[in-house]
Amino acid sequence: MSDTKKELEELYNQSIKLIREGQIVTGKIVSIGRKEVLVDIGFKSEGIVPITEFGQQDLEVGKELEFFVESLENDAGGIGLSREKAIRIHGWDKIVKFSQTGELVDGRPVKKVKGGFLVDVMGIEGFLPSSLSAFKNVPDKEVLYKFFKFKIVKINNLRRAIIVSRREAVQKERDEVKDKLWQEVKIGDIRTGTVKAITDFGAFIDLGGVDGLLHITDMSWSKISHPSEVVAIGDKIEVMILNFDKEQGKVSLGLKQRLPDPWQEIDKKFKAGDKIKGKVVNIVPYGVFVELDKGIEGLIHVSEISWTKRVSNPNEMFAVGDIVETQILNVDKDNRRISLSIRQLEANPWLEAEAKYPVGAKVSGKVRGFAEYGAFVELDNNLEGMIHISDFSWTKRVAHPQEMLKKGQKVDVVVLSVDAQNRRISLGIKQLQPNPWPEISGRYPLDTVLDAEVVSVAEFGVFVKLEPELEGLIYASEIDKEAASRLKPQDKIKVKVIKVDAEQAKIGLSAKV
Repeated sequence: MSDTKKELEELYNQSIKLIREGQIVTGKIVSIGRKEVLVDIGFKSEGIVPITEFGQQDLEVGKELEFFVESLENDAGGIGLSREKAIRIHGWDKIVKFSQTGELVDGRPVKKVKGGFLVDVMGIEGFLPSSLSAFKNVPDKEVLYKFFKFKIVKINNLRRAIIVSRREAVQKERDEVKDKLWQEVKIGDIRTGTVKAITDFGAFIDLGGVDGLLHITDMSWSKISHPSEVVAIGDKIEVMILNFDKEQGKVSLGLKQRLPDPWQEIDKKFKAGDKIKGKVVNIVPYGVFVELDKGIEGLIHVSEISWTKRVSNPNEMFAVGDIVETQILNVDKDNRRISLSIRQLEANPWLEAEAKYPVGAKVSGKVRGFAEYGAFVELDNNLEGMIHISDFSWTKRVAHPQEMLKKGQKVDVVVLSVDAQNRRISLGIKQLQPNPWPEISGRYPLDTVLDAEVVSVAEFGVFVKLEPELEGLIYASEIDKEAASRLKPQDKIKVKVIKVDAEQAKIGLSAKV
């Protein structure tokens, strides 16, 4: 045998000796059959490995992978190799390492068993207890054979068994996302989040481990009554970071800020004097809010609704959704306010009120309402005047105007005064008749003694009836206090006239006769 041949034979024998059973060696895929894969590991013969031991991504001619040497010569005369055992051995080493570092591992549940799932983690079978699964209410088809991240919470080296947790992996993933978000977040960033909860004052948005508050005032440039008008739980929305506090873990979000502020060019769109139609969006005691454009609202104050009617409750005249025509009075860009008017669309009837209703004129009107101090009467042109309680009767003491009039009743009155600037017309009923007090003064000279009928008793005296429409007052100082306390309506009492004030329409009396 030549020297060269001997050298080659020695090298060949040495290469064979380098491979032992139980080793993990590197082999190259030579060919791929329907059921088997031929692998060259540099031995005298090639190994055959079942195709089921390979992942689809590994089935490629020429690809080098690691294999476990089961035997140097199997029943078929070839070397016995296992891809799965090599994976498991290497996998266990990694599992031990990951259990020590807390690093998450990839795995897939392969079978549901009592109390949890069996999970394939790098070729090692692990157990996932239900209490650690985080798969509550999730269908099995959404879990089995799907890859997830897990944390190894316990290992048994002797049995090579592991217990894994999906719940702790989810928490760790969220913590990592949260840490990353806090490192990257900047004011003005646009982030995608999921609506997590809705309250009266806003909505909480999950940004991926960090919850932010989207306040109701930052949802829309338009006025909204409740956050549910804009978002719903589960919605995915893009929001802007308005502010944040890492120490307290608070993030303020904005939705409307992603769109141009409609108030920026408001003075170009709306000017004082413009007539414009809008939709009633809110009604409050002091006025009506009208939407003129998307995100733009104006206020019709109650004083700008009518020239003639006293509007105390706008709800009686308007409803949300009504379309109304208005005139712009003022545009305040800085304070985001637009003042509107309805009455300015009509001629001001008060400009002609003094000419139309001269003092002393007798007119007719309809009773519209009452106050403790008088009655309101609607005249022509919808102008409204008031009869003060002191102008109902020359002689009768009127406690409330409803004693004399009813709502809707037609009544004749006399115009006493007209104040067009303050939009007031004073009316009187008693002025329809001549003032009887000059005559009354003559009928009741001082020191006249007469019989009277008690009407009512007050702290300051006793009211008595002198005639059917005429009363007088016995001053408290002019009657015995105990005697006054015993008096009741319709009692008879003798009185003396001690004062007659025709200008004030009053008769003062004394019971000390």
